[in-house]
Amino acid sequence: QVQLVESGGGLVQAGGSLRLSCAASGRTFSTYNMGWFRQAPGKEREFVAAIRWSGGSTYCADSVKGRFTISRDNAKNTVYLQMNSLKPEDTAVYYCAANKRSSLRNAYDYWGQGTQVTVSS
Repeated sequence: QVQLVESGGGLVQAGGSLRLSCAASGRTFSTYNMGWFRQAPGKEREFVAAIRWSGGSTYCADSVKGRFTISRDNAKNTVYLQMNSLKPEDTAVYYCAANKRSSLRNAYDYWGQGTQVTVSS
């Protein structure tokens, strides 16, 4: 089992940047695939980005490709989401999640509590 705690959210102007962090408990972090999701008010939660347990493969949603980058530091039990060129439509609660499955876009078993990102125009 793994517990996840996100941080780094906040208020930023359009065009700005934020880096989200997700710290995981436990000594098995390096065996989990990690993902970032977001949920805007009145909308369903959507996939943002994911990274394999080894860090060897990363995936991003088309809506954030070229602007967001996911990375991980297994020595620090932390996964990051670097968000550049932020847009008002990126405003949402961002969640990190972990799984050991083959799928990276869904079927996550563990979730953090979320961190709010607000982008002003």
